[in-house]
Parts: sequence; C-alpha cells; structure tokens
Amino acid sequence: MAQTYLLFDFGPDEDKVQQARHKLENWKQAFRLDKKLQYKLEREQSPEPVAAEAAPTPAAKAEKSKSAKTKSKSKTGSAKSAEPAENSGPVKLLVRLYFSGHEKLSEQRWIDRIPTEEPFKSASPRLVRENEPEFAEILKQFDTLE
Repeated sequence: MAQTYLLFDFGPDEDKVQQARHKLENWKQAFRLDKKLQYKLEREQSPEPVAAEAAPTPAAKAEKSKSAKTKSKSKTGSAKSAEPAENSGPVKLLVRLYFSGHEKLSEQRWIDRIPTEEPFKSASPRLVRENEPEFAEILKQFDTLE
C-alpha cells in the first residue's frame, strides 16, 4: 500500500486549522475513508507563555458577572478563545493518504482535491511521496505525533 503525505502550514491561524480538521472529518465519514485518510496536527508553542497565561484571566472575571444561562455559554466560548492564546505558535497539518495499489485513481483524485479546497489553499501545501528522500523524516514525524 502506497503512502502519500500532504503537509500544510497554517501558521497561527487557529480558525483555518479547525475548518480544515472539520472538512477532513466530514470527508472521512462521507466517503468511508477511515484508514485511508488520516491526519495529525503539530502545534509549536509560542516562546512567550507568560503573556498567554495573563490574557484569559480578565475574561474569566468578566464571565462570573454574567447570569447562569449566559455563563454556561460563555464558558464554552472562553475555552475556545483561551485555546488559541495558549497555542499561538504555528500549526502544521500532516495528512496521510494510504491507498492500496488498485486504488491509484482514488488516491490521485484526493491528492488533486485536498490542496484545492478552501481552508487548504492558503496553507502552502506540500506533497511527499514514498520515493522522495524526505519521506522517512515525515513518516517518523507523523508517527511521533498524537
């Protein structure tokens, strides 16, 4: 079975990363690509964690003053807003396409489709196939990520 990796560098844009992740999940379910399309995110931490910790504190105090109904909604919203502050470093998305030999046409269609879709276009897509010299490094990187 041939493995192909697509690498996308989203930078610190967390919204684009989440859009891409949702799109990949939708494709996996809709086209039954459970083992054939896998992805992992590589997040690099920003060099200033102290500033990231100070930012959510005023937002947490403002939440306490709201009513109980809005409070529950605000907590989920603040958790989302706190996440980009903690992970403000660049985010890379590694997508592995793992099709068997008789599915070459399907594999090529996905290789052509994914980089042309909206959240992936602006992420400077890069394709790494099995016969390329940097493939071993990408494979090792993909296996070490969660």
